[in-house]
Amino acid sequence: MSKQFWGVIIVILAIFTGIFVFSGNKSNGTKNSSAQPSSHLEGTSPSGVTLVEYGDYQCPYCGQYFPLVKQVQAEFADKIVFQFRNFPLVSLHPNAFAGARAAEAAALQNKFWEMHDLLYENQTQWSSATDPTTLFQGYAQQLGLNTTQFQTDYASSKVNDTINADMAKGNSLGITGTPTFFIDGKKVEIGGSVQAFEKVINAEIAKKGSATSAGTTTQTPAPKN
Repeated sequence: MSKQFWGVIIVILAIFTGIFVFSGNKSNGTKNSSAQPSSHLEGTSPSGVTLVEYGDYQCPYCGQYFPLVKQVQAEFADKIVFQFRNFPLVSLHPNAFAGARAAEAAALQNKFWEMHDLLYENQTQWSSATDPTTLFQGYAQQLGLNTTQFQTDYASSKVNDTINADMAKGNSLGITGTPTFFIDGKKVEIGGSVQAFEKVINAEIAKKGSATSAGTTTQTPAPKN
């Protein structure tokens, strides 16, 4: 056979190898209409207030908000529920879907929030990587996960479907950028300071309190909008 023939074969193999390597960086293109959005909750809510963030792990603005949100979560841990959902802006951030995959794969081993934090803390490291999967495997090992199971879950349709369900929910809410916050189902604009979060949250807690009987508080399950 001619050298030209083998050259074509090598090029074809290289293309398919590239597709395999980068498949984790985006949706696999299939959507499961029965898949449910994620339900990652932290905190307790005697006030009945829930703050939801739709975020993108590669988004620099989400990265800037991350330490503020963590501080707010700690401050209001016994007053509100905080929820995070995926909204990777894949047209802007080529590794965003891969980051969401890493978080959702860790969630299947009950380490969602730990991986969520590592992704934001190391955002500049993996965001610029041609293929961040090796770094994600390192994070999984750091968290004490079963790395073989993590790799399997990372590439699974279950993880893919969960992220797509989050994105579909976000699209239905009219989200166009990240981070986007909702408090008790209402979209809110929150400035980049802890004080801005405190103002919004305390106002909602006071509103809920005025709607209940004086001196009574009940444990309200967090909504999963």
